[in-house]
Amino acid sequence: MSVMKRLSGIVQAKANKALDKAENPADMLDLSYEKQQENLQKVRRALADVATAKKRLELQASELQGQATKLQDQAKQALAQGQEDLARQALTRRAGLADQLADLGNQHSQVEAQQQQLENTAQRLSAQIESFRTRKETLKASYTASKAQASIGEAVSGISESMTDAGMTLERAQDKISQMQARAGAIDELIDTGALPDALGGGKDDIQAQLDATSQAGQVDTELAALKAQLGTAPAAGGALPSASEAADSADPTGGAPS
Repeated sequence: MSVMKRLSGIVQAKANKALDKAENPADMLDLSYEKQQENLQKVRRALADVATAKKRLELQASELQGQATKLQDQAKQALAQGQEDLARQALTRRAGLADQLADLGNQHSQVEAQQQQLENTAQRLSAQIESFRTRKETLKASYTASKAQASIGEAVSGISESMTDAGMTLERAQDKISQMQARAGAIDELIDTGALPDALGGGKDDIQAQLDATSQAGQVDTELAALKAQLGTAPAAGGALPSASEAADSADPTGGAPS
């Protein structure tokens, strides 16, 4: 029994949750307004029926009053002709009509009271419905604004998450680029030092590169000294520059003697 009760409670809770999710406040307000309008129409139809009944009683009373007046005239005519019995009969009928008129008067008063009551009810209900309509539209506008605000909040939240993801993507891309740049710089440095053979450099190592550099430097010094000797720019003893003839003699191994 306890298990069944708990299961029933769970089902009811889930059903209420589903109903709350499916329920639209704007639609519910409109539905409530329509029901109140229907109630007002019922009151107005009842008021029309009462007014019709009142009019019918008034017509009946008018007809009976006409008959009573006619009987009164007939009683007068009968007395004028000396027919007292006929006059008495007319007055007797007239008295019966008077009872009916009195009953119609009572019914008319009751119907009139009902009519007044229904008119008051219709007026109050109409005022309440109009107030409800104004409040309904206000609440619907508030609901629409709240719904729009919630949608904007969700959109902003999605944008924020998207921007966060984009920022993380940028950071990862920057890290990747930095790693690639560092790797490229390291490779260039290894190539420059000869630790990593250059594909276009013939595969020389760092020792061979240093030896080649020294050899090239010695060759350059030799060529530079020869050029200086040819141009007579080599410094003489005592720091004085030799003359052109001296430079020529030093350049000539025979000392300038004729052969």
